[in-house]
Formats: sequence, structure tokens, C-alpha cells
Amino acid sequence: MKYQNTKFKPGRGIPKRSLSQNFLTDPNIVRKICDAAKIVPGEKVLEIGPGKGALTHLLLERGAHLLAIEKDDALAQDLIAMNHPHLTVVPGDALEVDLPTEPYKVVANLPYHITSPILARLCHHSAHLTSALLMVQKEVADRLIAAKTNSLSLFIQFYASVTRCFIVSRNCFYPRPKVDSAIIRLDFRPTPDIDPKIFFPLMRKSFQQKRKQIATTLGKPFRDGLSALGIRPDARPEDLNLNQWVSLVKQVGNPIVEVSPHLV
Repeated sequence: MKYQNTKFKPGRGIPKRSLSQNFLTDPNIVRKICDAAKIVPGEKVLEIGPGKGALTHLLLERGAHLLAIEKDDALAQDLIAMNHPHLTVVPGDALEVDLPTEPYKVVANLPYHITSPILARLCHHSAHLTSALLMVQKEVADRLIAAKTNSLSLFIQFYASVTRCFIVSRNCFYPRPKVDSAIIRLDFRPTPDIDPKIFFPLMRKSFQQKRKQIATTLGKPFRDGLSALGIRPDARPEDLNLNQWVSLVKQVGNPIVEVSPHLV
């Protein structure tokens, strides 16, 4: 089945604000995404929120064996009705349904309102992932590649290297969102040799008061740890890259801190 431009039509497929539905309508952007995904025929691919199937059709044309998770039941039924031998559609919430346990690649236009939770879930499932090519808000992409670190960029970099591929204008969607988007690529890799249950609470605690020095927020052991690593003892959270954060936590050990339960 050849890809055709998926234009909005009244009735089934009316965008739902509650699901952050912004349908991609520019076939050139669809092709650029599929080109960047570098799909190998027969490769297992997960698409989150396929919507009206703009990406779905071309991924199948490129030879993907596609698992599509769609929360909008009407749109899910439309995809099921395609009856494509290499397409499996799971109606449901991508934050709740079981993810594949065999190696797979993700290609997805992520719903804006659940971008961070989906990123977190993919990272926690990274042992089964090779890469993820994702459309996110441009400001999220900017945070992930910012020169100054932040809690989100450190969390993602713990599991994957991040590359921003290209910008997608807001004019490429219906309805037209208020912001531009960006395509990012996550290449998953072995995680640092440190227990994330120790690392992330300390990192999050520090970024909850990111204007303060790390030692002020986390205490004297961290001031000593910074000095031992040759890092300025008055450093703030954003001044340390991932490797420095990992070294610092290893240096100090596992002091008890109170921290918000939010992951990123």
C-alpha cells in the first residue's frame, strides 16, 4: 500500500485535544522521518500513537514488521481494517500496555502531554531497544541537547546518546500546534556502572533547587566529593555532565536524602 497524504476529513479521526492529537499532513516530512529511521526490511518497529497512519503506511512500505499502539479506539480500528500482514495494532495506552521483549526500534510522533512519561518508560525498557526516532516539541529537544545539563537530559543520557535530526514546522500538522517540533534519535547503550536507585534520587534532589550549589542542597560530603574530583566545590547541578555526576555519587556513596518521587 503506497503512502498517500492523510488529509483531515470530518467525522472519524477528528483530532481530540484530550489525546494531544496533531496529525502529520506533510508527506515530505513523513519520508524524512522514515529515511532517518533507516528501516531494514523485516525489522521489528514499534509506533506509538500512529493516529491516522501517515507514518504507518510508509513504515510498512519500507518493510517494517510494525506494532502500533493507539489509544483512540476508532483510529485503532481503522488501522486494524487495513489487514496488513506485517501490522499488529494494540488499542490501548502506551504507558500501560506490555512492550515487546525482543529487540525492536521505535519510530513515533509522541503525544505532547505524555512525552516525558513515555521517554521514561522507553528508557526503563532500553535493554530491549536498539534506537528510537521520536518527534517531540522543539523545546524538549532543546533541553535534551542543551550545553547546560538538566534533570531530563541527564536521565535520558544515562540510557542513550541523543541526536537532534531536524526541525518540523508547526505548519506540517492538523490541527496546527502552537509550537514547532523536532525529530530526535536515541541510541541506547549500556548504562553507567552505578545503581540508578541511588543515583537518580540524589540527582533529582539537587535539581529541585538547581540555583543552589550542590553542596548546599546535598550536604558536606558532596562538597568534599567535588573537591576530591577536582571540581569546584561551589558547582551547581547544571555544571556537571553525566560522567561527573556518576563519579560524584560513587565518590560520596549513598547518603539518605528526602526527594520528590517524580522521575524527570
